[in-house]
Amino acid sequence: MTRSEEGVPAAPRHWEADVLLRDGRTAHIRPIEPSDAELLVDFYDRVSDESKYYRFFSPMPRLSEKDIARFTRVDHVNRVAFIVLLGGRMIAVGRYDVTEPGEAEVAFLVEDEHQGRGIAQLLLEHLAQAGRERGVERFLAEVLPDNRKMINTFRDAGYRVVSAYDEGVMTLEFPIDATDTAMGLMATREHRAEAASIEKFFNARSIAVIGASRREATIGQVLVRNLVMGNFSGRVYAVNQTSESVSGLPAYANVADIPGEVDVAIVAVPADAVQDVVLDCAAKGVHGMVVISSGFAETGEEGRQRQRRLVGLARSYGLRLIGPNCLGIINTDPGACLNASLSPVNPPRGRAGFFCQSGALGSAILEKVNNRGLGLSTFVSAGNRADVSGNDLLQYWEEDDSTEVVLLYLESIGNPRKFSRIARRVSLRKPIIAVRSGRTTQGVPMGHAVRQIAAPPQAVDAMFRQAGVIQVDTLEEMFDVAQLLAHQPLPRGRRVAIVGNSDALGLLAADAASSVGLVVNKSVALGAEATAEDFEDALDSAIDDPDVDSVVAVYIPPLNVSGEDVANVLAAVGEQSDKPLVSSFLGAEGVPELLRVPDVAGHTAGRGSVPSYPAVEGAVRALARVVGYAVWLRTPDGRTDEALGDIDAAAGKRLVDDALARQGGGTELDQGELTALLAAYGIELWASRPVTSLRQAQAAGRALGWDVVLKATADHLRERPDLAHVWRNIDTPADMRTAWEALNALITEPEKAGFVVQKNSPPGVPVAVRSIEDPLFGPVVSFGISGPIIDLLEDRAYRIPPLVAGDAAAMVREIKSSPMLFGYRGSEVVDISAVERLILRVAQLQHDLPQVSSLELSLVLAGADGVKVLTAGARVDPVLDPRSDWFVRRLPRPPGDTLPD
Repeated sequence: MTRSEEGVPAAPRHWEADVLLRDGRTAHIRPIEPSDAELLVDFYDRVSDESKYYRFFSPMPRLSEKDIARFTRVDHVNRVAFIVLLGGRMIAVGRYDVTEPGEAEVAFLVEDEHQGRGIAQLLLEHLAQAGRERGVERFLAEVLPDNRKMINTFRDAGYRVVSAYDEGVMTLEFPIDATDTAMGLMATREHRAEAASIEKFFNARSIAVIGASRREATIGQVLVRNLVMGNFSGRVYAVNQTSESVSGLPAYANVADIPGEVDVAIVAVPADAVQDVVLDCAAKGVHGMVVISSGFAETGEEGRQRQRRLVGLARSYGLRLIGPNCLGIINTDPGACLNASLSPVNPPRGRAGFFCQSGALGSAILEKVNNRGLGLSTFVSAGNRADVSGNDLLQYWEEDDSTEVVLLYLESIGNPRKFSRIARRVSLRKPIIAVRSGRTTQGVPMGHAVRQIAAPPQAVDAMFRQAGVIQVDTLEEMFDVAQLLAHQPLPRGRRVAIVGNSDALGLLAADAASSVGLVVNKSVALGAEATAEDFEDALDSAIDDPDVDSVVAVYIPPLNVSGEDVANVLAAVGEQSDKPLVSSFLGAEGVPELLRVPDVAGHTAGRGSVPSYPAVEGAVRALARVVGYAVWLRTPDGRTDEALGDIDAAAGKRLVDDALARQGGGTELDQGELTALLAAYGIELWASRPVTSLRQAQAAGRALGWDVVLKATADHLRERPDLAHVWRNIDTPADMRTAWEALNALITEPEKAGFVVQKNSPPGVPVAVRSIEDPLFGPVVSFGISGPIIDLLEDRAYRIPPLVAGDAAAMVREIKSSPMLFGYRGSEVVDISAVERLILRVAQLQHDLPQVSSLELSLVLAGADGVKVLTAGARVDPVLDPRSDWFVRRLPRPPGDTLPD
């Protein structure tokens, strides 16, 4: 909770946030406080008479003391108000007042200078989410008919607005449910704002280098030289307090002294001086800063605090920040020629955008890109990733026509759920290739302040697959895949032809293809003496074959032969073919000069250029990754609406809220609560009766009509395969006595066994469906065959809800033990549709109810006639911030801030 003042109750802490406006600049939004009275008066004095009239429907030049108290003193329940701050000044205020249960009146006032920047939309989003948390279901707004801006604000929000007109005033009424339409429009606004903020960096027309130096081999001197020698198309200004000129440029003591506008500042001063630079840049109206300086979170706790203050200060003045401790940014567009980095290598023009975090690694990456002839459109090294992240770059690259392939080297993921949402959308338009360090250990480098992921590494891998991201293991493999995607078309399927002049390499290629799921439909061995004409005929035949989707060409030249004639054939075929062609040509790596197709757009290699790999296995592996992406693109999502039509989410929420209120905190749901919760989502829990004595067990058997089982359900027993903790086929009191005495004799502490009596179930394959609420991911769902051996081997499939039918189908089939569900060794094939529906229902439950911290259907019998859920458990816990970042736009918290992202 935020601090309370003068007896005013505190607002939830997660209601405070940094936000991005329509033009890509930042601001701060928070609940109003009594101490904001002076800010409110100053703000109101700057608002025009017309805007005041639109707000209050009458002339109101000044606020009375009573008005000030009424507007600043709210209870954050029935009367909620948010203000927007920029540079310490209030620039907007919005509020709602509950008029009757479930209904509130909403209103805004935005300073005239800042109208048109999307501020009212942001206020509406945050007020609507606050209202939903407080039980408000609909908003009312009274608006003058000629106040078109405000009317459009409500209509453009995606809510179902109903209007009425009475005595010269329009009344707009709309429910504030977070509908798909409203969330889709919010995501569109988020995309445009974040893309705009990055566009200002890459297309800056003027850059100030702060810390520019005359001394050789200094960071400031290298930055100026790279900008000037790289033929930057804009203006470069040097800022140095002790010199009159730097590298032939006039030097200014501070940014404010620069006569022209400054779009971006490149900062290379000691860490403790960077905050002063922020204030200098803010006064000048600079859009953003690239902070090369080190000495921040990568150095320890003191540096983390310094970094947190830096980000907070920059955002409070509307500035975005790349870094600190970064290499810089590059844009190879001939209209920009921007090398605002420390890299001595300026990569050639290409189709790939590259994002990485480590500055040192960034230099090595640029060197490797240059050596391969791959080429880049843009490059960002984000360093400690304190503000601008890979998510922002994805938003920009989605619309950037110069970028056809996205490359990501991720050392940490600050907001994986947002990454998943954006990446899934971008992947539908252009491929994303990612390397994730710390993939097994979940480790995070110094300087990257992110919360620990509770979900296992397999869940992160599943998130990438769901989003269509091509995840590779190494940088080398990333470049292998990138050079194929940048120059060749996508394959239509998995069928491959291999054409080469080496039998041994052809066999290697075939083995490699088989091992990665490709199907070799054609293999042509031309012999060591094959000519260019032989290659041309064989390649043309393979390309024309309707049973071939892609071609692998292998060429090892005889002695004293350059191979130029064969190279010309490969380049010609690659340029004309609508099927991908990859090669292992002379053991070359990248896109050799001989295999390049000229490009009129100035790229280092044109479309149709043929990538080459030193080893044929690398060529096949890269092709398999691209085939996987192409299959993902063509796989329909499927629909879940019909299968899940009987869900009662409201009943589930009431049950969870009641359980939390009754316990006053987190608790395990009892059998009745669990049965009701699952029933709300169309899941029937097999009836069971907890028992603690033989008499109770016999009574339970009679009540269930016998044909029952007695089993121990305690965790320490269910996980022990060596303990026979289930006794079946009980039909009489005597049978129950035998079972009771046998199990009590077998179990060391029978009083802790958790005995239950259940109706005997039909036979089936035991499966388990589990879900958790991860602090970073949100909901995570898993599926696997049930049993300790499966747990030991970690043979589970994971997905991040919400799921579609295709996700559930893939989960059932991708586990290694899936043949047990499909008639393994003559067994009966189970009802796969029922299993998939169960996964979808569990996923929907976890998606709807963040208070469910864990749900486990640990024993589900899947048979030919459906599924029976025999054993289940669930825990619920209070949630301070009920996923509000799903429903409002806000920037991640500065590192070190303990508020939820």
